[in-house]
Amino acid sequence: MSNHLNPERLASVRKNLGLNKTEAAGLLNLSKMGYGRYEHGERTPSTQIVEYIAWKFGTSAAYLTGTTDDPSPEWIHVSRQEAPALFKLVQELQASEEMQQRLSAYYESLKRQ
Repeated sequence: MSNHLNPERLASVRKNLGLNKTEAAGLLNLSKMGYGRYEHGERTPSTQIVEYIAWKFGTSAAYLTGTTDDPSPEWIHVSRQEAPALFKLVQELQASEEMQQRLSAYYESLKRQ
């Protein structure tokens, strides 16, 4: 994956989240100036920083770098503290492919109702 962040995409994702630059910088634990340099294309972040931005903004690094036009995230972080029941469910599902298939089938039936 390239770490060449697309500044227009970064700004677009931020705006879609309803964040101003100061709020975005705070969410990312960056200074407003540091964040602004990414958004203006004046600084190239490391691959790890691009991944972190994507995670915090709920998108994918591939979208932020222009590798794909799909803004959907590649993965979702589940916190034990913020969602203990969901965390436990995901943890247990990782160990059982059969349970994943059963839960997926149940989910699909719920969507049809």
